[in-house]
Amino acid sequence: MDYTYFAPTGGLPDQNQRARERAQFNNAYAVIPRGVLSDITVSLLPGWERSRAWVLARPLSGFAETFAELIVEIAPGGGSEAPEPDPEGESVLFVLAGHLRLVIEGIAHEMESGGYAFVAPGAVWQIANDQDTPATFVWVRKRYERAPGLDLPESFVTSDQEKAPVEMPDTAGYWATTRFADPTDLRHDMHVNIVTFMPGGTIPFAETHVMEHGIYVLQGRGVYLLNQDWIEVEEGDFMWLRSFCPQACYAAGRRPFRYLLYKDVNRHPKLGLPLSG
Repeated sequence: MDYTYFAPTGGLPDQNQRARERAQFNNAYAVIPRGVLSDITVSLLPGWERSRAWVLARPLSGFAETFAELIVEIAPGGGSEAPEPDPEGESVLFVLAGHLRLVIEGIAHEMESGGYAFVAPGAVWQIANDQDTPATFVWVRKRYERAPGLDLPESFVTSDQEKAPVEMPDTAGYWATTRFADPTDLRHDMHVNIVTFMPGGTIPFAETHVMEHGIYVLQGRGVYLLNQDWIEVEEGDFMWLRSFCPQACYAAGRRPFRYLLYKDVNRHPKLGLPLSG
């Protein structure tokens, strides 16, 4: 299967471009089109050299609250010796373009397009681009939620190419999910998977559930139901869904419609602050 991954390259919008693209933000979801990922919207991160990031999601009171998601571009010779500032932070890195050298607890891993890494909470790691072209990756971050009787999950490195998609039942292969962490391993409190729809594939009902989502479209295009709105999306677009936002989709065009999907899993719902008085 010919899988590709869209990586933004920045730049500035044309002066003749219309101001309102497809960007949306409301109390149920957000859509950040790829055209928003320009030089104007980048952030520079403390502790990172020759790097810049587009922050797509961060915990936001009254909206999605469990995760942050960024696209990071590292120029040749750049990287970080201490990427994660939160001592309880865990990460998933997915390489969109270029080559990265990832070191976790002293063990080096060479990662290219399609490479996937889970970095365990509290792990010591470094990342660098030692090649002569930029490297771009999606970085999903979450503060790990410890649970009684469960050890911390271990870090691991794999790739999209090494993991076979699992077909959803009764879909004839039109809908499949690439799972990088064992879904029965309760040590993991987040999953970051790749969902693939072949042309004609669909989610045929409005999923409505407690899990929050960050969805980065890697390849192709589709039409996504967000709450009560059908939204056209394409590779490079990002969607941010809060808990219980109804969702469905179908693939459009002739190429596979693939996206990287974050969701929080395997923990009891918090019951809120104790009542006072």
